[in-house]
Amino acid sequence: MLYIILSICCSVSVSILLKLAKRYHIDVYQAVTWNYSMAILLSWIFLKPHLQGFGNAPLVTYTVLGLLLPALFVILALSVKLTGIVRTDIAQRLSLFIPIIASFLLFDEKITFLKLLGIILGFTAILFSIPWQKKNSSNNRTGNAWLYLLIVFAGMGVIDVLFKQIAAFKPIAYGTSLFIVFVLAFVFALIGLVYQVVTKKMKFSWPHILIGWFLGIANFGNIMFYLKAHKALANQPSTVFSAMNIGVIVVGALTGLLVFKEKLSLLNKAGIMIAIIAIIVIAKS
Repeated sequence: MLYIILSICCSVSVSILLKLAKRYHIDVYQAVTWNYSMAILLSWIFLKPHLQGFGNAPLVTYTVLGLLLPALFVILALSVKLTGIVRTDIAQRLSLFIPIIASFLLFDEKITFLKLLGIILGFTAILFSIPWQKKNSSNNRTGNAWLYLLIVFAGMGVIDVLFKQIAAFKPIAYGTSLFIVFVLAFVFALIGLVYQVVTKKMKFSWPHILIGWFLGIANFGNIMFYLKAHKALANQPSTVFSAMNIGVIVVGALTGLLVFKEKLSLLNKAGIMIAIIAIIVIAKS
């Protein structure tokens, strides 16, 4: 359970760092870019990738992931900023229902009553978690905050499906694939950073490298400890699955409510409970 607790702490730490970005005038794009340089280093140290024999590697999937990861990270930061840690963590965790749906549509897996119930509860939780109340019309981005939650939900789900595809590609170890994806994500994000600096749309700041490295440690820690938890509890995957996702929602909710004083409606609080029930149902199925 120690690995699960550490993974939960790292996951919520990412949300906290993104939440603090606005308060301390942190450029999220720069931080996200340098986050992947740290992820590359840690992957090299702990996952020990084997960089050879890529003749039949799923390069298209690697490339798509390399583009999606930094892009969605920025969207995730905007979602945390506009809707809060609580709602964003719920959307992020419930995105697991997209690969479950994909397994029915793409891989001919048979649907069961429990899985169908879990999917319905998951979508209900997302709808309950959205801040439906009207915002100040003068700030259109704030008024459309719910859209960021839906993008996080859909985007994380698509990324999960793609990661499952590269995990299923046995000729290349998953750690090696993860390393390649991080390298591509860093390259694409760095190209975007250089372009914005050259065109003077962004001012480069050295401290953002250090900030990005802290973000990268938390981001990679979440992945590594989650993988270690599955390895340590190989015969109890549903325990790891449910404990991790429920833990992130609960700890994220407590952090958002107690530390950042985020305000939730009764409907939003019901969404948290439904999300937890949905994850338990899926784990049982």
